[in-house]
Amino acid sequence: MTPPPPRPGRGGAPLPLLLPALAGLVFLVLPLVALLVRAPWRSMPELLTSAEVWQALRLSLVCATAATAVSLVLGVPLAWLLARVEFRGRGLVRALVTLPLVLPPVVGGVALLMALGRNGVVGRWLDSWFGLTLPFTTTGVVIAEAFVAMPFLVISVEGTLRAADPRYEEAATTLGASRFTAFRRVTLPLITPGVAAGAVLAWARALGEFGATITFAGNFPGRTQTMPLAVYLALQNDPEAAIALSLVLLAVSIAVLAGLRDRWMTAS
Repeated sequence: MTPPPPRPGRGGAPLPLLLPALAGLVFLVLPLVALLVRAPWRSMPELLTSAEVWQALRLSLVCATAATAVSLVLGVPLAWLLARVEFRGRGLVRALVTLPLVLPPVVGGVALLMALGRNGVVGRWLDSWFGLTLPFTTTGVVIAEAFVAMPFLVISVEGTLRAADPRYEEAATTLGASRFTAFRRVTLPLITPGVAAGAVLAWARALGEFGATITFAGNFPGRTQTMPLAVYLALQNDPEAAIALSLVLLAVSIAVLAGLRDRWMTAS
């Protein structure tokens, strides 16, 4: 009988590890605690019920949801391609897909301008053929958010696909189902938890996007000013409003972590 793997020691932590661990914990938690301490709790209802705040919040929710929908439509097939199909250059494709994760968001916004701007590589044709201008519009916000959020969904779904047993899909094709039918009727139900987790991560990332949005879509109230942009603007004129808006985004982030705790955290 194979002995069980050793469990982590439950004795006291050595001082050389305990001190930097505590310092790291304080470093990560202290700014959040300071945000709660300095929050204008008495004026919070007034600050959060202003027309500007609700306008930015509504736009953020709509754009983040639309960006997540775009990520689902494009990202799930892309994740399946990376996980199930062997082709030359797959590693390079995967690197390109994950590049927005490490690319500075402002650089991503500039790249979107060069591609989809009025004089961009593709944007000039969209403008001349269809009269379609994407930068500095609400659609531009969705595109910028989808650009930075989709890799989170692709990574999550690809990992779930690699963990799923491909024999079920192969059995369905053996019984006469097409590969698309096998994916839709067999594989997709199996990977639904991974798709849901990736969608939530993508939605949260889209909701908090700032750099690519302000570069590609600008900061126009009611049209492109999302919550992170409203926080940045309020910080210059009304710090209390900036704190109130930051608390809203903090609450959303905590809710996302709480919803994903069973997937990303292991039980002790």
